[in-house]
Amino acid sequence: MKYAVIGAGGMGIQYGVLLQEFAHKDVDFIDTWKPNVEKIREQGGAYVSQDGEDRHLVPIDVYYPEEYTGEPDVWIVFVKQMQLDAVLRRCAHLFNDRQIVFSAMNGYGHFEKLNEYFSKDRIYGGTALIGAYVYGPGDFNFTGGAHAKAMNLCSYADDPSEGVKAAEQVLFEDFKAATLNPTIVENFIGMCIAKIVFNSVLNTLCTMYQIRFGEFHAHPDARWLTEQLVDEAYGAAEAAGYELLGTRETEVETILHTAGVAHPLHYPSMYQDLTKGRPTEVDYINGYIAKVGRENGYVCKLHEFLTREVHLAERAFAIHNPDIVAQAEADAEASK
Repeated sequence: MKYAVIGAGGMGIQYGVLLQEFAHKDVDFIDTWKPNVEKIREQGGAYVSQDGEDRHLVPIDVYYPEEYTGEPDVWIVFVKQMQLDAVLRRCAHLFNDRQIVFSAMNGYGHFEKLNEYFSKDRIYGGTALIGAYVYGPGDFNFTGGAHAKAMNLCSYADDPSEGVKAAEQVLFEDFKAATLNPTIVENFIGMCIAKIVFNSVLNTLCTMYQIRFGEFHAHPDARWLTEQLVDEAYGAAEAAGYELLGTRETEVETILHTAGVAHPLHYPSMYQDLTKGRPTEVDYINGYIAKVGRENGYVCKLHEFLTREVHLAERAFAIHNPDIVAQAEADAEASK
C-alpha cells in the first residue's frame, strides 16, 4: 500500500521513514509548518538520528496540502490536537472513500474529527510507546532502538467486518516490517485511555520540570507519584464504565519501565512544545481525564491541578523567553 503522512514532525517522520526504509513502502509527507517544509526541500530530505547518533540525510518528498496530487491508500495522521481541525480542512480535497486512515496521536478527540471525513470502518487507531525529538526544522531524533518500540493497533469500527480486519492485518504487517512492533487489540477505548493515563504522568511531570524520562525515574518518589496519578485516572475511567487494557499495577510498571529502561533519554512532545514556545496538549491528556471524571461524578483533584499547573508553566516560559514565544507565534501564523 502507498502511504501519506499528514504531519511531518517527530512521530510522523519516524513512522514514514521507517515504513520507507524498512518496509520499503512508497511514502509521501504533507505538512503545514512552513520552516519545516522549506528546510526539508532545501536539504533534499530530513536529517535523522538514532539516540543522538548516526545523523544522516533521508530523502523524502514533502508537500503543502494545497499542492499535493498523490493518491495514497493509507493516511497516517500525526498533528497536534489543537491544530487538527485546520489541517484536516486543508487536506479535505485529498480524501476519498477508497482510503483508510491511521492515527496514534496523543490525547483524545482526534478520532471524532477524523470521522467527519472518514467512516468509522475506515479509521484505525493506535497508541505508540515510541520516542521522537525535533531538533529543529528538517532535523529529527528517534529515541529507543527497534527493541524499545511498541505500539497498539485497533479498528475504530463498532463491529469490524472481515474487510476491515483484512486491512488491519495489512497495516499490522507493514508496521511490523517497519520495526514498530505492533500488537492488534480489540478494546478501542480501553487502548486509548490507557495511553492517556501513561502520558498524564510522564509527559506532564517531565514537561513541568523540564527533565528526561530517565531523570524522572531516578527520583526516589517516582513510583509514588506515578501510583497517585494512575489511581485517580483509573478511578475516572471506572466511573465512566471504561475497561482499560491493563490494571493499575501493570500501568505503573509500564510507565516506570518506559522511563527507566526503554526510553530514559526521551523528552516528551509536550516538553518540546513548551520549550519552543508553543501551546501544549495538556487539555487533551490530564484535562481529558479530569473531564471524564467530572462528567461521571468523580473528582480528579490531581489531574485538574496538573492541567492548570502546565498552563502556568507555559505562561512562565513565555515571561522568561519572550523571543522564543514570539518566533513560535510568527511561524504558526506563516504556516496557516
